[in-house]
Amino acid sequence: MTDSAPPLNFYFDFSSPYGYLMAEKIDAVAARYGREVRWHPILLGVVFQATGGRPPADGVSSKGKYVLMDFHRSARFLGIPYNPPSRFPLPTQNAARAYYWLAEQNAGLAKRFALAVFRALFVDDQDISSPATVLDIAARLGVDDQKLAAALQSPEIKAQLKEECEQAIAIGVFGSPHVIIDGEAFFGADRLPQIEHWLKNGGF
Repeated sequence: MTDSAPPLNFYFDFSSPYGYLMAEKIDAVAARYGREVRWHPILLGVVFQATGGRPPADGVSSKGKYVLMDFHRSARFLGIPYNPPSRFPLPTQNAARAYYWLAEQNAGLAKRFALAVFRALFVDDQDISSPATVLDIAARLGVDDQKLAAALQSPEIKAQLKEECEQAIAIGVFGSPHVIIDGEAFFGADRLPQIEHWLKNGGF
């Protein structure tokens, strides 16, 4: 990556199926064009409270039923395994805090952790709201779970997540996934073809 090719910024909530689909693809797409991706887990509950938004998949309305179907179809289209979790949506602050603590030490490890969290929820139907589940996922990646357990309650890490959510809202993030490239915002996993076209051609 050069000064003329700034990183992409990828905002997501760990309970977002579309965020999961984007997470599985975005780094590889960016790498094809010499770009890096900065990952920013956020809390959609905080975002919705500020923006007046609401989860799209209520399972009752016509839109909610459509979205639940579309999760499956979008995953099939992208060739990504998807098993709808039995508890959805669910709180994700523990996973997000863990990510930021890991990212301070090793950005690559933090991304591997994030992908493992997504797969734990959307493939293995694990309760990622549980601190014990988050610690177990991290431990399987070689992370010291005792240090991480302490970090989850750290005022500094809690403040960092709060700040990330506030910054996301300030720049116009209203849902997950939200990718910003060269000041241009792309919302939704279905924007991957547009993202690739933008990266390839330098905008359009």
